[in-house]
Amino acid sequence: MSSEQPIRWGIIGPGTIARTFADGIAHSRTGKLVAIASRNPEKPGLGDGFPGARIVKGYDALLADPEIDAVYVATPHTGHAEWAIKAIRAGKHVLVEKPIALSAFDADAIYHEARKAGVFAGEGFMYRLHPQTAKIVELVKSGVIGTVRIIRSSFGFNMGGFKPEHRLFANDTAGGGILDVGGYPVSMARLIAGAVENKPFLEPEKVFGVAHLGQSGVDEWASAVLKFQNGIIAEVSCSIMAQQDNTLRVIGSEGRIEVKDFWFASGHKGGVGTIEIFKGAEQETIEVKEDRWLYSFEVDAAGDAIRAGEKEFASPGMSWADSTGNLRVLDKWRASVGLEYGVETASKRTTNIAGGAVRPGSSIPQRQIPGISKPASVVTLGFEFFPNFAAASLTLDAFYEAGGNVFDTAYVYGNGKTESIFGDWHTSRNVPRDEIVLIGKGAHSPLCYPDMIAKQLDQSLERLKTDYVDIYFMHRDNTGIPVGEFVDAMDAEVNRGRIRGIFGGSNWTRERMDEAMAYAAKTGKKAPAALSNNFSLAEMLDPIWAGCVAASDDEWKKWLNEKQIPNFAWSSQGRGFFTDRAGRDKHDDEEIVRCWYSDRNFGRRDRANELANKLGRNPIHIALAYVIAQPFPVIPLIGPRTIAELEDSLSALDIELTAEQVKWLEG
Repeated sequence: MSSEQPIRWGIIGPGTIARTFADGIAHSRTGKLVAIASRNPEKPGLGDGFPGARIVKGYDALLADPEIDAVYVATPHTGHAEWAIKAIRAGKHVLVEKPIALSAFDADAIYHEARKAGVFAGEGFMYRLHPQTAKIVELVKSGVIGTVRIIRSSFGFNMGGFKPEHRLFANDTAGGGILDVGGYPVSMARLIAGAVENKPFLEPEKVFGVAHLGQSGVDEWASAVLKFQNGIIAEVSCSIMAQQDNTLRVIGSEGRIEVKDFWFASGHKGGVGTIEIFKGAEQETIEVKEDRWLYSFEVDAAGDAIRAGEKEFASPGMSWADSTGNLRVLDKWRASVGLEYGVETASKRTTNIAGGAVRPGSSIPQRQIPGISKPASVVTLGFEFFPNFAAASLTLDAFYEAGGNVFDTAYVYGNGKTESIFGDWHTSRNVPRDEIVLIGKGAHSPLCYPDMIAKQLDQSLERLKTDYVDIYFMHRDNTGIPVGEFVDAMDAEVNRGRIRGIFGGSNWTRERMDEAMAYAAKTGKKAPAALSNNFSLAEMLDPIWAGCVAASDDEWKKWLNEKQIPNFAWSSQGRGFFTDRAGRDKHDDEEIVRCWYSDRNFGRRDRANELANKLGRNPIHIALAYVIAQPFPVIPLIGPRTIAELEDSLSALDIELTAEQVKWLEG
């Protein structure tokens, strides 16, 4: 894009903040407001705050407008992620009013879309681009107040009374203070803590939050404490029903810095901002005079980035990592006080993040698994790491929309939360039960007894909102119990119709499986016909968790090849061993070192790197392709925490290794 050509802006959601942003465009050097989109274009006075702009009926129409280069999303919070992603998919650059999304998981999905599309995406914290913020950072770095120890900051106002019709009091529009204004003091605290370390920002290692939730279920006033690794403690607060002093205080060993209304800088239309420094009895006032309009800095920072082909703001603007990190703190703050919005629950979040119906895809290949009548995707999704339905549904939706239909759950994951999330997911999306392959697991240590199988399955099926699982695994083994008692218990569930495919053992030895199959043959019971042990190009040297069993060595491969028993392999990519987290000179990650470091494994890692370089891929892709390429059925379990991680794993599915390459990788 030419450095002289103006960035042609369109605005979605023509409310108060949109009019303020329009002022910024009008007083910028890079931007021009072309159009605004409204669902009610005939509304009286709609165009008054947007002189010269066309009024477009409907948001989709604006996204289809070829005269628009960049879109500013100013809808209520609940529409930010949907319309940001729709704009990105339409090829537009996007700037989204803060918060860019309701959670860090949603924000990560937005930035992943922008990365794929090659467009600019940013979160609108306007104060970050103002010269006053740069001056505050400069003063902190200079050591003028000594060593920074405490940061105190607030952003709070009083709405005067409960207003049920107002968005700030509506749970379904993600009202309250934390998301609306709490991000300001949090983002400033992270900026200052990072400046001390000469970094763009720093993430807190601990977040503790409290809040008063009002009658509509939103936070009306709230506070949080952030503890950073460098010893800095930040105290932040926000409110919509309490007028606060709204002053930033940076307290050091030799003095303090104070800035009133730091996010307002020198004013909406320009003016003089003040930074006060207190050292003992001495006081110094630094004035930051700026004639430019506050929001013009944001417009021009985005415009300069777009013209330069950059995809994100440069510091002290909010980069993608800075933006998602800020929301991660707000997520923890909300979790501390039990604040969940209605739109994050399964009953109301029934579409994907872009607002579309969830439909099955076909890009993930499928295979027949012995003992399972349905075709099954060649990889299985595990998802025990997500904090809530809203976060998990992003990955569940994306996996299903890519063609994935095998899901791994367990009675113990998240104390039952994972099973409940899956039950909510497949029912809220109306996913046909006969089109998915559902794995259930129970009888984990220390409750690894035959009678626990039925008891726990009772609860699992209720949580999963189904009356059967397709595959069932005992999660551990208890060799103090005769194996026949376990076979009898699982066979009984087959006869009850609650296991309608195959069953077996997770983390069982070959000897125990052989004994179980022999018992079944002798007694006429259904035999164990599945396994869920670790299997990876890197052989696990020491169990990750107590009772874990790996099936990656030569004896196991011989047994699996002879039996042709499907192994649903967990940690199939070596839990980071094939990423830059590992290396002969890296010993920070105790688990990776303990479980995977050996000369043999490093030799395999070297060869995976070599082959990856030849194919233009990453070694972790080679590790996944290796598992799938075995001459016996191995179905890798993958546990991505974001859509980006999921799509990265799935990108390995087009790698078809030959038998010779498999042997070469093994050495």
